[in-house]
Amino acid sequence: CVLLLILQPLVSLASCNASRSRDWAHHGAPMFADLTVREMKAVRAYLHGIPEMGLTNARSKTLKKNSILLMELHVPRKHEALRALDRGQAKPPRQARVVIQFGNQTKPNITEYVVSPLPSPNSHAVKTFKGDKPIEFDSRPITYVEYEHITNILEKITTEAHKLLFETTGGFSFTNCSDRCLTFSDIAPRGLAPGERRSWIMLQKFVEGYFIHPVGFEVLINHQDLDPEKWTVEKVWYNSMYFDSVEELVQKYESGGVEKVKLPDHDDSDLFATYIPRGHSNTPTNIHGPKLVEPQGARYHIDHNFVEYAGWSFAYRVRSSAGLQVFDLRFNGERIAYEISLQEAIAFYAGDTPAAMQTKYIDAGWAMGSSTFELAPGIDCPEIATFVDLYHFFDTDKPVQHKNALCIFEMTTAMPLRRHFNSNFKGGYNFFGGLENTVLVLRTTSTVYNYDYIWDFVFYQNGVVEVKVSATGYIHATFFTPNGLHYGTKVYNYVLGNLHTHLVHYKVDLDISGRENSFETIDLKYVNFTNPWSPNNFVVQSKLHRTEHKTERAAAFRFGKKFPRYLHFYNPNEKNKWGNNKGYRIQFNSHAHSVLPRGWREENGISWSRYPLAVTRHKDSEATSTSIYTQNDPWEPVVSFEDYIRNNEDIVNQDLVAWVTVGFLHVPHSEDIPNTATPGNSVGFFLRPFNFFDEDPSLASRSTVIVRPGMDGKPKIQRWTPEVVGHCVTNKPFFYNGTYAGV
Repeated sequence: CVLLLILQPLVSLASCNASRSRDWAHHGAPMFADLTVREMKAVRAYLHGIPEMGLTNARSKTLKKNSILLMELHVPRKHEALRALDRGQAKPPRQARVVIQFGNQTKPNITEYVVSPLPSPNSHAVKTFKGDKPIEFDSRPITYVEYEHITNILEKITTEAHKLLFETTGGFSFTNCSDRCLTFSDIAPRGLAPGERRSWIMLQKFVEGYFIHPVGFEVLINHQDLDPEKWTVEKVWYNSMYFDSVEELVQKYESGGVEKVKLPDHDDSDLFATYIPRGHSNTPTNIHGPKLVEPQGARYHIDHNFVEYAGWSFAYRVRSSAGLQVFDLRFNGERIAYEISLQEAIAFYAGDTPAAMQTKYIDAGWAMGSSTFELAPGIDCPEIATFVDLYHFFDTDKPVQHKNALCIFEMTTAMPLRRHFNSNFKGGYNFFGGLENTVLVLRTTSTVYNYDYIWDFVFYQNGVVEVKVSATGYIHATFFTPNGLHYGTKVYNYVLGNLHTHLVHYKVDLDISGRENSFETIDLKYVNFTNPWSPNNFVVQSKLHRTEHKTERAAAFRFGKKFPRYLHFYNPNEKNKWGNNKGYRIQFNSHAHSVLPRGWREENGISWSRYPLAVTRHKDSEATSTSIYTQNDPWEPVVSFEDYIRNNEDIVNQDLVAWVTVGFLHVPHSEDIPNTATPGNSVGFFLRPFNFFDEDPSLASRSTVIVRPGMDGKPKIQRWTPEVVGHCVTNKPFFYNGTYAGV
């Protein structure tokens, strides 16, 4: 570069800077890579080798044990990471965040540790939350072993109520059942106040799509004690009546004190929950539909967790607790965002049965990021996609491999990025210009029990990023009661689809041409003035109305209040060629609203849901808006987002983080059987350049086509890509394994 700088100062300086920026981004990407299998095993071995911790296997049958619950990457502090990303300096040592449940001691507790350095750890330190809030033991996520004990107590309960269940369901039972078995779904939060661990559980027929086969039997189990022999049944619900015990229900059932329910006989009509095709189709079945192809191969580049495409570069990871994250997002070497990451997804329900009215799912509490199961080629992602395996360490004794759980692909949107037909108004044209719209998609899914969330980051050639979630999977259904129609829709015999609201929270750490950013909103207001060329008349028109938001409170927008249309993050110290502050704007695609009144019990745990947008100053101590403990203690959460804006700090010319809430109301309907479909159920937001560039950066694309009429009347086509596309399609048959296992 030095020699080039002497010979060609301007051109060389730009190319050297671009090359250096790319090299540093590539150099820094491993800082954000998920833990490797080797690192996970080394961390486990190190911690199990510390005698005073007394760690045992996570899957050992007792609940009175000390064991590792979760292990994932501990992301370095931002200023340390930027030294590597912006100056090419040494990367900070890799570290692991480890959650340990200490159940085998006088006062059980949950403690988090930061273990380092990887891959050969030799030290650990306690990791604390903002304000040093303790983690209550009862707020821990439920585990495989606890579910085994719940299954055991359900065996006792259902044995006692065997006759009732057998008669109600037409021959189904929880034990000794062959192909007519019952299963269960458990509801959270597990209680009504901190320190409780009691769960409503509803029984369902164990058939494909059992989520929409409730049988009308719900039971409240207190499973707080670490000795499952001391667990108790607190309430039972059957046919809209509550009972204090299974014994009371059975006695009244036998004596005629409760009206008996008899479900329709289970036969082929009960295939309504399956994917088996039915009904008349007008589509030919002997040929495949359109397929996505790459005629000359892929145009993106992947090196481990570092991705490059059409000017974009970024690093990614899939956090086991919460899911997909993108770091160090750059366009043409210039950083736009340091981090864009999924924080939380919630689904709050309403209903008439006790299970329905208690259902407030807060999915990070179920380790949403670790439920990234295999993606099917041609369905979840195009066959030509690059599929990537993911590895998780949650409620396990060895890393679990999820094959093909993330995919990356380029696709055409079948919509031009831009085009124009320039008519000559004489039956011809002056020119036509157009550019196809191809995008890069980074995708993974989370199947959190019944619901499937499809998480997308979409990168456009014109500097736009779309962050999107699409909801599908099975609705959460409860047993139909007439009063249930106030809370949902009857979707099948004895099945109520319960109304619910999905909200998803994202962290967007923007670094627009550096860390010194400001935030303003832009809206319109009417102005009325004398017409300068006709003084007897007035002009009424819209005028730009800009509001600079100087503090965190001023930049926290409440649901239910008027929401500005332009949300503009900009660098007041950097301007483009035309003197405009370089900026990006956030544009919402959402129908979200609040789910509970402010400060009402469980709402305290999701205080981020008060705001479609809140803007704070970056702090390493405010890394996430939620925690895996919120689900089972939303009343006094370890992480309270409201704390982040309570001090109302100055946000002018600062390192800013936007916190974005998107979502939608879902009133289930007949067409949700068997599954909720994705059309209309996708929400998210766009990051769109707003004077960040001097012109549309997609002008660099050589996929542009221009057509002009020639002197001979024939069209003259100008293009920069091959004349003929060619065609190809995969010759590999569909394959799907569906397993995930320890490694």
